Amino acid sequence: MAREIMIDLASYQANLTANDYRAIGATKAIVKVSESTNYVNPYIQSEVNNAAAGGVNGFAFYHFGRFTNDSGAKAEAEYFIANAKAKANVKPGTLLVLDAEINNMPTSSVIVFLDTLRNAGYHTGFYTYKYLLPKFDLEEIHKHCDFFWLAAYVLANGKADGKNPNFNYFPSANYVDAWQYTDNLLGYGVDGSITLTDNALALFNPSEVKQPEQPAQPAQQPAKSTVWKDSLGDEWHTENGKFTSNTALHLRWGARTTATAITVLPAGSVVKYDAWSRHTGYVWLRQPRGNGQYGYLVCRNANTGEPYGTFK
Repeated sequence: MAREIMIDLASYQANLTANDYRAIGATKAIVKVSESTNYVNPYIQSEVNNAAAGGVNGFAFYHFGRFTNDSGAKAEAEYFIANAKAKANVKPGTLLVLDAEINNMPTSSVIVFLDTLRNAGYHTGFYTYKYLLPKFDLEEIHKHCDFFWLAAYVLANGKADGKNPNFNYFPSANYVDAWQYTDNLLGYGVDGSITLTDNALALFNPSEVKQPEQPAQPAQQPAKSTVWKDSLGDEWHTENGKFTSNTALHLRWGARTTATAITVLPAGSVVKYDAWSRHTGYVWLRQPRGNGQYGYLVCRNANTGEPYGTFK
């Protein structure tokens, strides 16, 4: 089970520098885009830039919901999408999250909001606090979201919490992909969460700004060779087959988790591959694409042997 530290960023964190992010050590971030239909975070781009320069390698984006009916939900979702595109160049396939913290938000309206995002081509997430969870029908909401993020913690009251959460406070709920366990991670005034599922990590699209440069395309194998090493020194094995994923997975331009994502493949995707490699803690597959290019995806955890789908 994959566990990485995740932070969420609003205008309150605009003063954080790349060095601050390095000290925090988070690898994933969810950045606030908008609230209601009249507010946009003015620091989206600088926060993404600084976080990426400080070691964050995956981003998602969130909207603080104020709607109390279905029409309001649709209007806020459209406002969220428009500003995510305009302010952060967010592409379809990115994880967009609803922050649901008000008392009178109907489940039906949450579903309208999430479906508006999904119909526009985005992955959808739902966030709320444990004490608010009984006000929602999670079983119904879960059918419309790809990612469930739940907050449950004792208020720090100025006391800094570390990167090892106390699981005695872990919320008892279904489907939790990430748990927000502190409101003051390491004293930096940021909310800290921990990812709990591989699904959570797969849904984070890398930012297109200030990410590490993509390694050169691995060299082609010699003719008729069944085992070869690419330009990065990774050993590859020729094998033709089909892989069907059982969770959302990144398809990337290189066989590294830092490589630029082509897209996020939803669960049930079928990928034809022509080679595999075991390195960086994973087993990777190579997907032939047009114009002599290749895509790469993780198919198995190399340490635990856990597959992320089935082979044929």
